[in-house]
Amino acid sequence: MLISIISLVSGFILLIWSADAFTDNGAKIANIFKISPLIIGILIFGFGTSAPEMLVSGLAAFEGHPELSVGNAFGSNILNIALVLGVTAMIMPIKIELKVIKKEWLYLMFATLIAGLLLWDRHLGVIDGTILFGLLVVFLLYTFNESKKDHHEFDDLSSKIDIDQKGKIWSILLISFIVLLVSAKLIVYGGTSLAVQFGVSDLIIGLTVVALGTSLPELAVSITGAIKKQHAMVVGNIIGSNLFNTVGVLAIPGLISPLYVPEKLITRDYPFMLVLTTLIFLFVASNKFSKEIAISRLEGALFIFILFFYLYLLFWK
Repeated sequence: MLISIISLVSGFILLIWSADAFTDNGAKIANIFKISPLIIGILIFGFGTSAPEMLVSGLAAFEGHPELSVGNAFGSNILNIALVLGVTAMIMPIKIELKVIKKEWLYLMFATLIAGLLLWDRHLGVIDGTILFGLLVVFLLYTFNESKKDHHEFDDLSSKIDIDQKGKIWSILLISFIVLLVSAKLIVYGGTSLAVQFGVSDLIIGLTVVALGTSLPELAVSITGAIKKQHAMVVGNIIGSNLFNTVGVLAIPGLISPLYVPEKLITRDYPFMLVLTTLIFLFVASNKFSKEIAISRLEGALFIFILFFYLYLLFWK
């Protein structure tokens, strides 16, 4: 018990430092190489903060716990929007234009719908995993192509960053990324150890404790990004992370340890993930007449309400 608590506390401390360093240096890299903050958010932050999910899912699948892997993917996507985007918007309303996220959101929605169709027969196998992984490859190729066209200067960064600093910036980014992984691992270990003592199933552990632990990097990066007014990076982080979870993390158990998924994953968890993904677009699009489109504090509060309702269905219904 004591070791689990120490693991959780130390994980939180490491997470706070690494998320701040990761955000700062990612923004500097985008400025140096003239890359859009949305692309940085999707690739570096989206993939980077999804690495814990991939690590945990791969390990769980290898150890014969594929339900935990699937639960981790679905739970992380739900928490990324309902918790991460909700809390971030309540702290600092997210200002971003619809045109900035439209293409990336459409791809996320397409991937979410395809995942639902593949899981409709309640079986996640090698073919399903291959299709999902193929979608990931296509998206990566598209994103790299877009990164060559797009350009945006960061408002709160100097337009001139000494080229000699690139090595130092990359080093700090790599170190902070490694610390992010370690902190997430500590939190997942501590949380999972505590949850197992209560006899909770693999699916529920994956949907809640593990999903929360692996979503904490997204939460930390998004909050620090919003405070630094890197709004495109914040939304890019969520879209990118959820996309990697849907087509990357979900593909892992299918490729390693095919399984029949629980019925409630399709009838309860998937609809919540689909609705939350749709709400991102609706909230941003509903403010199209404002000068700067934002996900408001009220909309952030609605995300939090949906999360509590989901947890109610998960534990008490």
